[in-house]
Amino acid sequence: MQLLNTIVAGLKEIWSHKARSLLTMLGIVLGVASLVGMSALIKGMENGMKESMVAMGGADKVLIREEDVPADQEHLADQAPGRTMYDVITLKQSAPLVRVVSPEMRVDAVVSRGDKATWPGECVGVWPAVLDMNLHTLAHGRFFSDIDEEEARAVCVIGTGIRDELFGSPEEAGREIIPLGEIIQIRGQPFTIVGMLTHYESEEERREREARAKAPQQQQAGPQRQRGWGRRNWAFWRKNNTVYMPLNTAYIRFRAAGDRDGIPDWRLSDIDIKVHDLSILEPALQQARNVMMVTHRGIEDFTFQTQENNLDQINAQIRNTRISGGTIAGISLLVGGIGIMNIMLASINERIREIGIRKAVGASAFAIFSQVLVESLAIALLGAAMGVGASYGMVKILESITPTGNAPVITPLALIVAVIFSAAVGVIAGLFPGFKAARLNPIEALRYE
Repeated sequence: MQLLNTIVAGLKEIWSHKARSLLTMLGIVLGVASLVGMSALIKGMENGMKESMVAMGGADKVLIREEDVPADQEHLADQAPGRTMYDVITLKQSAPLVRVVSPEMRVDAVVSRGDKATWPGECVGVWPAVLDMNLHTLAHGRFFSDIDEEEARAVCVIGTGIRDELFGSPEEAGREIIPLGEIIQIRGQPFTIVGMLTHYESEEERREREARAKAPQQQQAGPQRQRGWGRRNWAFWRKNNTVYMPLNTAYIRFRAAGDRDGIPDWRLSDIDIKVHDLSILEPALQQARNVMMVTHRGIEDFTFQTQENNLDQINAQIRNTRISGGTIAGISLLVGGIGIMNIMLASINERIREIGIRKAVGASAFAIFSQVLVESLAIALLGAAMGVGASYGMVKILESITPTGNAPVITPLALIVAVIFSAAVGVIAGLFPGFKAARLNPIEALRYE
């Protein structure tokens, strides 16, 4: 009962000085809002990065990258073969721990149809293994057959982004457009579309699309306003703007003629592999490395880039951002705590006679101390509550201006941490003023003018 009376008295004191209390809370409000907003930004960034990593092939995908030869092999640099089909065939035959091998031969080309043209995110010659490697799904038509590969047929499979640019989007046409059998030009050469990949989108893009579909028709009138490149998830955009052709077709039509000197370019742009299980990733990579060292005649002009490396980089980046952002938000809360301590000291100086009277009629030092502490804690918690409300508005603003593919996400943990930190700041800020008030001599306090 005594604690309840102390709380009521503390809240009445805060209410009696509303403007002063509000200004005192402002530091806590800004600190909580910045802490929650920072956490929401980082969570959105983390979701976007991990979503992109999965979209690019999953955690078991490994890219065999071209690399400069080591310093002790510089005299062999001109003999480095690069990534070739010999590597691919040998990996398939001699690396049993490797489940999938997918060669790629990139073609730099503009894709066009009539007066419409676009630059694809990916235009490559591939084997059917690319579907498994990059987690693609065919929505319509078929993928390449062995006959397409052997005869180097001019056929291709496209993503929905290419379809939208060259044939129009379903939103514009009011119906689904399936351009199977249509002819497009790849670097001026005709190719027949035999398949179309499914449409890929992030969770954020899916929510936006569903919200547009539910919006009144009059709000959808006119061209759709693009939210800018920064709002796109690059991984999904690249998958949607893909053009695949048979690997042999890419070589014969675009590489066999060679460069300006007429030398055919038979090297691959990429070799991707997938292992049977992540638990055997290291032995599988060692096995693949041994094979590559044989095919490259001991010249180490390659390296392995795993999704684990990307995940480690993502986690390190997020950890560093969280530390720096949390430090800034913590300083804001600390400044708010200093403001609370300052205002509580000023309040005690105004109430010295009141404290003297209370002690004279029997109030204990603990009762005086607890009332000051309750007032300090109440200011901090009210500020935290207002800061939580302000954080939602801040996140809405950040969502409209942030250049990430995923919107900021407020998590319950961030709210709990912000409130607990605010309460701790309030308690710490009230300790010194509380001790000072509790130690006042009642006789001197009554004589204070």
